[in-house]
This record gives sequence, structure tokens and C-alpha cells, in this order.
Amino acid sequence: MAVDLVLAALGVVIIWLLVLTIFFWKILSHYNHLTKGVSEKSLKSVLERLLKENDLSRKDIDYLKGYCAKIEKDGLLHIQKVGLVRFNPFKDTGGDQSFILSLIDGNNTGVIISGLYSRSGTRWYAKKIVEGKGTEHELTDEEKKALKEADNNK
Repeated sequence: MAVDLVLAALGVVIIWLLVLTIFFWKILSHYNHLTKGVSEKSLKSVLERLLKENDLSRKDIDYLKGYCAKIEKDGLLHIQKVGLVRFNPFKDTGGDQSFILSLIDGNNTGVIISGLYSRSGTRWYAKKIVEGKGTEHELTDEEKKALKEADNNK
């Protein structure tokens, strides 16, 4: 009975040593895989270098995110929408020789340029647009149409 108990304990110890050996072998192969190609450096120095590179990459990514946000914000200030409407404002002239040109940025701010053709000459007018509405002067129906066309031509 004592011999059986000793043999059972010895069997458990052998199985335990076998499990530990397999576990140690897996850890050692993983360590060798991590340090593959590294000469005369410890794993600690390799990991420290990787952490430094990770910090530099994170700083670069944060900088690039800020830079992209600035470019996107600045991009809204450029002309992005253009609308053109030709019309005939006077009965005594033939054809649609008058026009309205709207030049609007991403914030719906810009200018509307109107050219009214008559027999005595062409008159030019400009109106400032802020957030899609005339600031100093009310917009005509044709100018509203040019703004709507510009918005559709994004």
C-alpha cells in the first residue's frame, strides 16, 4: 500500500514535470521567436526600443490628426460650390444674356455676382453671402436659384 502510494505520487510528479517541460519549451520558443535576428542584445533592450518607437509613432499620429483637422477646417474656406443662372430681366432685350454667378465655400459663405445686360450696357452687381443668406441686401429669386444650384453642384 505504501509502495502504491509512492508510485502514484511519483507518477503525478512525472506528469507534472512533463507539463512544466512543455510549458517551459513553449515559453522558450516564443522568447527565441521574439529575439530572432537580434545579436548581442537582451530582450529588455529590444522591448525598450519598441516602446520608444511606439511612443514616437503615437506622437506622430497625434500630430497628423491635428494637421488633418486643420487642413479640413481650412478646406471649408475655399470655393467649393459654383452656380450659374442665365436669365432675361428685361422685356426689350432678346435672349438670356444676363447671368448670376454664385461662388460659395464649404460654410455657404461667399459672393454672388450679377451681370444685367440691357441695350444701354451691362451692369455688374455683387452681394456678400454669409451662411447661405445675403448680409447687406435681400437676394432676388434668380440669386436664390443660383445659390440652390451651387448647393446641388457640390
